[in-house]
Amino acid sequence: MRTHPGRAAVSAGAGESAAPLPGAAHPSGPAAAALSKDSELAGAIKALVIAGQRDAARERFGDLVASQQRRAVRIAYHYLRDAQDADEAVQDAFVKVFTHITSYREDLPFEVWFTRILVNGCLDLRKSRGRRLRWVLPLASPAEAPSHEPVAPGPTQEQLLVTSERGREIAAAVDQLPDRQRTVFTLCHIAEQSAAEVSQELGLSEATVRVHLFRAVRKLRKLLAVERSVV
Repeated sequence: MRTHPGRAAVSAGAGESAAPLPGAAHPSGPAAAALSKDSELAGAIKALVIAGQRDAARERFGDLVASQQRRAVRIAYHYLRDAQDADEAVQDAFVKVFTHITSYREDLPFEVWFTRILVNGCLDLRKSRGRRLRWVLPLASPAEAPSHEPVAPGPTQEQLLVTSERGREIAAAVDQLPDRQRTVFTLCHIAEQSAAEVSQELGLSEATVRVHLFRAVRKLRKLLAVERSVV
């Protein structure tokens, strides 16, 4: 995947893309000291850009991309349900991060700031492309067809469609959660972070994180139950 920070595809302003995640508390004391290595690295990249050392900043930014990429793809795919769209959203998010790195606040977790940029980009992409489905079904030519015994059949297109639509219903329901509940749910269930990790990133106690997660799951169940009853 190409994630070159010099790509000139960024149209959003720094104020829109670089805003800290709603619900993220200002860390102080022990929480401030517990910021991740990626947060420290983002601060170092910001300093290099401010000093005019953009080449050095790009080199360091490659380490940040490598650290966050798997997590970013997982989050983007949850929202978009399409591998190609998810890849595009992740690329754009990294470009926006590098472009607006000087607005990053070193006292806040980088992961939360980056996740906000990524999720906003996914929502924009989903709105612009509507509910379009893309089926990419490569067919092998007779000469390339395998000669070994056939394997068990995979899911049918109808089954894939149902799974894809269900994913879109869940993503739409997540969008309706209050900001802090949506943040906690995204980090815990989509980014697969522990309550302790989310606690450090948001500057909240683990108990508070678990409360927000419980409320988010309960609200999602209600939202999804309403959708099913309507259908």
